[in-house]
Amino acid sequence: MIFGLPSIGEASILPERRADARLIVDIANNYVKDSNTRESILLDGESTRVDLDVRYGIARGFECGVEIPYIFVNGGFLDGFIEGYHSTFGFPQNGRDQAPKGRLLYQYQRDGQELLKIDSSSSGLGDIRLNGGYQLYQGEDKPQRAAALRMSLKLPTGDSNQLHGSGSTDLSLWITAADDWKLAGGHFSLFGAAGIMGMTEGRVLQDQQRNWVGFGALGAGWSPWRWIAFKIQTNAHTSFYRDSELREVNAASAQLAVGGTLAFSDRTTLDIGVVEDIIINTAPDVVFHFALRRRF
Repeated sequence: MIFGLPSIGEASILPERRADARLIVDIANNYVKDSNTRESILLDGESTRVDLDVRYGIARGFECGVEIPYIFVNGGFLDGFIEGYHSTFGFPQNGRDQAPKGRLLYQYQRDGQELLKIDSSSSGLGDIRLNGGYQLYQGEDKPQRAAALRMSLKLPTGDSNQLHGSGSTDLSLWITAADDWKLAGGHFSLFGAAGIMGMTEGRVLQDQQRNWVGFGALGAGWSPWRWIAFKIQTNAHTSFYRDSELREVNAASAQLAVGGTLAFSDRTTLDIGVVEDIIINTAPDVVFHFALRRRF
């Protein structure tokens, strides 16, 4: 959350003088406890990220935009729900059911030194991002077959002491591509992305932070009717940190997102999704994603 890891965006760039605005809410619940002979980590809490993401087609094949996040870090309200969910489906609690409900404690110790401790709720502006895109390819007879080169510059505007930002300036560059097929049962689409992000020295575990991270995504969607689409997507990235034997700190991560899109009109839609960590203990236990979108 604190770094500039981008959403992959769409393979099609906005038409000239057209705008796209999204209000995005991501609620992430964390619980993990691990240790070895040199290190210990406890991440117990909840974070909510509210984003205003606006893009505009400045010329044919070019778009620009800005993303302004507001961050809430606290003990949250989902602990009981998640414990019940794990119990109902037989998933392991991994100590979650023994921890105090609604607690906020993010703590990391290494070689007897406490390098991170957050135990007070906070809220504030996060790290603002400036975004851009260029249409690399779009089929003349099939515009859904497309590829775009995208860029994002994240500025250190958030308070890194409260985990509202990383304290680093991050530049991401990636390619997003997609294709779509009309079938008897509706439309089926495939989409994916791959890219790299470079980061200056941040302020969160700065001695262990890496300066380069690779990331990518692969997903599919099926729309049986114009007003609804079902989607599944896998996101992955390499580790942000080094010099640790804890997978919570130094391991590649992958998440699985399942959800869909409801279309209220041709210009207004709502995305709803649930994200799980498929490489265990490298991402939050669960993230609930909502995005209200309007095109102008």
